[in-house]
Amino acid sequence: MKPLALLSVFAAALAGGTVTNLPGADEVVAAMMEHDNARQSALGGYTGLRRYVLENARHHKRAEMLVRVTCARDGSKQFEMVSSTGWGGARKYVFGRLLDAESEASRPGARDQSRVTPENYWFEMAGRDQVDGRDAYVLNVAPKEPKKYLFRGKIWVDAEEYAIVRIAGAPAKNPSFWVKSVHFAHTYEKHGLFWFPASNDSVTDVRIFGSTELRIDYFDYQPNSLPVSIAGDLSE
Repeated sequence: MKPLALLSVFAAALAGGTVTNLPGADEVVAAMMEHDNARQSALGGYTGLRRYVLENARHHKRAEMLVRVTCARDGSKQFEMVSSTGWGGARKYVFGRLLDAESEASRPGARDQSRVTPENYWFEMAGRDQVDGRDAYVLNVAPKEPKKYLFRGKIWVDAEEYAIVRIAGAPAKNPSFWVKSVHFAHTYEKHGLFWFPASNDSVTDVRIFGSTELRIDYFDYQPNSLPVSIAGDLSE
């Protein structure tokens, strides 16, 4: 065996054979879309709660907001603020914009433009990993266009149910000249038959103002009732 070929075999062995044992990115994405479409069709909407915590260590600022979210069957969301405390500037100028932006992105005409789909992204297989004790495929994702609600980074796809369980990356388009960088990590958990957001951690570095951290926790999900036949199909 030639030295270069031997080196290739040795490198693959060190990697545990993960490259040759992995399915292609297109195969994983196709299964992901099939399962996601089935779940979306079955989900009749839901209600839940979110806690937003915004902190700026440099200026010793902190604000917190509790919100009730109602998601309709078509994916559109409405928000009701339950309470807010702390840093007045964040409560006045930041929290409202966050809710307005998500409400806008959830509308039927805009929702498809922000989903993780082959229409919006290029995908590349990156390897395997474990998330909360479950096997997952890791894919690099890059936006086909630098649109407002897209990102570049990685996704973790559950190897059994083909649901996205984690996303990490940065926005495809810088939201403002004043923003130097944004990095985020988003996680999902299974509630009954469906996968819902569990947490979102982001760090935004703003010129002059410095680094600000945002933590969102999602909880108390109440999915709308399903027809017995659909619920049975999803549980199989």
